[in-house]
Amino acid sequence: MSLSIRNQIPGTVTAVTPGEVMATVKVRLTGGQEITAAITLESVEELGLTAGTAVRALVKSTEVSLATAPVQGVSIRNQLPGTVTDIATGGAMASVKVAVEGGELTSAITRDAATDLGLTTGASVVALIKSTEVSLATA
Repeated sequence: MSLSIRNQIPGTVTAVTPGEVMATVKVRLTGGQEITAAITLESVEELGLTAGTAVRALVKSTEVSLATAPVQGVSIRNQLPGTVTDIATGGAMASVKVAVEGGELTSAITRDAATDLGLTTGASVVALIKSTEVSLATA
């Protein structure tokens, strides 16, 4: 199956915390970072997710926000440090590629945001991703 989702980072499930309808799934990415996905309990069961399951964390580029430093006082727990490797800007939007340990993320942000953050190739950034925006696929 081919997907239009550019952000596909391999990892391994380290923990599953089930709730009544949803579950949180912690994944250790190939580069060593940890990311949390909030998915339905039904999906956890259908995918057979348990500690040790190989998965891919999938995130649409429009759901990856960028900051110039770790952010405190927000509910976003997935904060992956990285380095800007490429920026393509258009009239309204910018596509920013960020190298993170074990892979690469693409973030689609407004051109104004890229300018305001002073993003350039080589700049250090933190990719922010809400757990509800992380999907999982078995590898």
